Amino acid sequence: MRPRRFLPSISLLNAFEAVARTGSTATAARELGLSQSTVSRLIQNLEGQIGCTLFHRQRQRLVVTEPARAYARDIARALDLIQRASLQVSTNPGGGVLSLAILPALGTRWLAPRLGSFLGANPGITVNLATRLRRFNFENESFDAAIHFGKNDWLDAGHLKLFDETVTACATPAFIEQHAIRNVADLAHVQLLQLETRRQAWHAWFEAHEHRAGRTSGMLFDQFATMTQSAIAGLGVALLPDYLADLEIEDGRLLPLFKRGIATGGAYWLVWPLSRSDYPPLEAFRTWLAAQCA
Repeated sequence: MRPRRFLPSISLLNAFEAVARTGSTATAARELGLSQSTVSRLIQNLEGQIGCTLFHRQRQRLVVTEPARAYARDIARALDLIQRASLQVSTNPGGGVLSLAILPALGTRWLAPRLGSFLGANPGITVNLATRLRRFNFENESFDAAIHFGKNDWLDAGHLKLFDETVTACATPAFIEQHAIRNVADLAHVQLLQLETRRQAWHAWFEAHEHRAGRTSGMLFDQFATMTQSAIAGLGVALLPDYLADLEIEDGRLLPLFKRGIATGGAYWLVWPLSRSDYPPLEAFRTWLAAQCA
């Protein structure tokens, strides 16, 4: 049994979170559609219930105490989780919802075209997708799983390896001709497009071609999509994962340079919090994804 004293009502928590976030009972009242006096009374009731002062009262203002700042962050996450759970059961009462964090390029160009087969085989499951460029703490985000690039080193998480990343250097036919790129050494004189999360990729590529490269320079991007479009626009040579490079090469927008499929040393993984390991929608997705990558 959970002590009711430490389970305040949603109305009390909503009022507290709004005042702590906005710093004003008047603003919180407008946001919640209540009177200012009602919000003030809800705050007083919450403080009385949990036996803790949450705000310092300075004239007409409420200033959140330092311990209450952490409490406000936790309450905001809890309210978001309750809202999400209510939305899930409301929109899909007969199945389950899988909330998945994805990498933008992999999600758009590799996962999305395949996802129809999963949904067709699991008609009761709804998949919600959101992009995340870097790893995060599952305790602070409402995701059931994430697709991640790197190694199997997430703490307190399960891992399923999808595939190793291999890359190909690509440029437009016009760019290659304009800069007279005939051998690997010629790349020292052109702009090499780089991704923020793959700072050593070009060095690994040159080593695979048995060429000692100096300092690589070029435009820096945070996503493969913008880097790909920049290469198509003729701004430089892009080092693209093969699931992206193959599409652009097949359509004739880019041409491969020298060896294809160079390993970067990283891989793509499905990761999930251990507490969600037995969640049926995640189990179904994990099984399907393993088959897709076999």
